[in-house]
Amino acid sequence: MRIALIRHGQTDWNLSGRMQGRTDIPLNATGREQASDLAERLSRAGGLDAVVTSPLLRARQTAEILAERLGLEAVTCEGLVERSFGDAEGLSHSVALEHWPSRQYPSMEGHDEVAERGVSALDRIADQFRNGRVIAVTHGSFIRHLLADISGLPADEVPRAENLAISEVERDESGTWHVRSIAGRAWEPGEGIRRA
Repeated sequence: MRIALIRHGQTDWNLSGRMQGRTDIPLNATGREQASDLAERLSRAGGLDAVVTSPLLRARQTAEILAERLGLEAVTCEGLVERSFGDAEGLSHSVALEHWPSRQYPSMEGHDEVAERGVSALDRIADQFRNGRVIAVTHGSFIRHLLADISGLPADEVPRAENLAISEVERDESGTWHVRSIAGRAWEPGEGIRRA
């Protein structure tokens, strides 16, 4: 079972370097164009069975553009929602670092919480769409922490996913998830991490 994790298209807050987290920001014109371009490429490749999405607007809009071109329906998965950045949401990255140099923002969702939620979401998607080719539209920080957990890399060593970058994960017959690519680059899988 393989799932392609796709970061949503560009928003105005992406463009200005503001931390979005759970704040519900729509795509901008560039983001909609990025999604349309990817939808065209995916439709030519074919073979996709499902589109699932975070409930946040920027991801849903991206997923709806992809799903429409692919002749599919975008299905919402609450577990794909972005990491909460707590008190830092809405601030630029530089201002947030001035206030909290350790990057430990008050009320922020922790790495372990994001990773556990992410693996659970992947398992639910895999169980729902057994042996299908699925794309999951989600968010940059969520993807980074999920891939860090699966690969065993520290989160700050996982390459940052640009808007519409695709990372792939695969679940084997034992239920272990493996990283196959990160932000479009092949990844040599290790043993993976088994979740009970």
